[in-house]
Amino acid sequence: MVGRDDQPESGDGQTGRDGMAERPVVSDEAGVMPVEGRGLGSRQTLKVEREWRLGNLATPSNLQKLQTALHAKAKAEAEFRFYALYDKIYREDILAHAYACCRANKGAAGVDSQSFEEVDAYGVERWLGELAQALQEGSYRPEAVRRVYILKPNGKYRPLGIPCLRDRVCQTAAMLVLGPIFEADLPPEQYAYRAGRNALDAVKAVHSLLNTGHREVVDADLSAYFDSIPIADLMKSVARRVVDRRVLHLIKMWLDAPVEETDERGRKRRTTPNRDSGRGIPQGSPISPLLANLYMRRFILGWKKLGLESRFGARIVTYADDLVICCKRGADEALSAMREIMDKVGLTVNEEKTRTCRVPEGSFDFLGYTFGRCYSTNTGRAYIGTRPSKKSVKRMIDSIRTDTDRKLCWLEATEVVERLNLRLEGWANYFYLGPVSKAYKAIDAYTITRLRQWLCDKHKVQGGGRTRYPDEYFQEQLGLTRLWKSTQRLPWAKA
Repeated sequence: MVGRDDQPESGDGQTGRDGMAERPVVSDEAGVMPVEGRGLGSRQTLKVEREWRLGNLATPSNLQKLQTALHAKAKAEAEFRFYALYDKIYREDILAHAYACCRANKGAAGVDSQSFEEVDAYGVERWLGELAQALQEGSYRPEAVRRVYILKPNGKYRPLGIPCLRDRVCQTAAMLVLGPIFEADLPPEQYAYRAGRNALDAVKAVHSLLNTGHREVVDADLSAYFDSIPIADLMKSVARRVVDRRVLHLIKMWLDAPVEETDERGRKRRTTPNRDSGRGIPQGSPISPLLANLYMRRFILGWKKLGLESRFGARIVTYADDLVICCKRGADEALSAMREIMDKVGLTVNEEKTRTCRVPEGSFDFLGYTFGRCYSTNTGRAYIGTRPSKKSVKRMIDSIRTDTDRKLCWLEATEVVERLNLRLEGWANYFYLGPVSKAYKAIDAYTITRLRQWLCDKHKVQGGGRTRYPDEYFQEQLGLTRLWKSTQRLPWAKA
């Protein structure tokens, strides 16, 4: 089938390319460690074994067998509680794979400033052996979490916690063991941090619901989800499946770990906000995505147990703390019911960002896309579809502006173009659903304008530089990626 820029008409399904990265990568310069939090998909056991991956590293066969057995047991017996897991966490092959995963994900150092290079110089086997011994003897204690802040698109700052390398490896090992167990319990409404699922799958699920009559939408936002999760209730959710006291104690220590911050004068200060408030899991640690998914499950189960799914003809789609409820009827009542459940589980709805709308008369944004009325570029016919949101386009424009700042004129043009190409291609790998030509052309035009100005500043060219640097120059001579040319190759197919 020939690819096209407009989406299928209402009632057709959306499909898309596989392999899209489901989470943003934060640079090491920001002091933030990219976090891998995927678990096993709820699939047949043999398929699960084939799909398990972490940090782009194939899982060793012995670990695969363990994960497959744990997942199969949890899937077969919903009430089974695992009682002997702690010794698996400090098993030699599991710690070695956890270390390899952490190294592949890179990331900044914690409060002890220890780096992978230092561990290599010390001896990886020796270092892992000492960690295993500390876990086995019960003398292991996590260090404080280094807190950093990253700027959010709305101008506010998001706190992230960076554990020490030792704690990072230990948490990853625990996730390798616990992930398959809890993955068996996660409902299909959850799309984040799971093998075989990504943000685009959540986008397609919402689009499909809208085109099957679920057009009254609750567009919900939670206030500081990670920071407000009640620790006691979270531990109950963990203990529902895990009764190994040493594992529970390990998780509790990570949740209660102190936080270290450095002020403008370089002074360090340690606090214990999670332990003092009884709330919060540290965003940025390897175990956090698993725990966040586990707690969101409580809301979804509560929604179903109260019969709200059938009452409103409603389907939930969540990606971490991003949440929409697509209803066939009664969206306003569904919103009230959602507030009540969230209050019971100790979470807070952000009233300023939470609303209801009816599609196609209205529209809403979810995971970078705007859902609403679109028009076919071929026939002009209206349909319910998706397009890159204005905020997503603006963020891309801002990133291009940063990459072509005149302060970077000391760089070679080829290096700047390489950076831009990586950014452009990454953006297009995610934003390719629906009518994208308008966004692509706007980004292409802005990129050329900025790059032309950058070249003029670098080489001190007077005027606009169009004669010396025509549009064709950027693609033909510098190899700049042009997004709009890719719209004819979009992989549309009917579901």
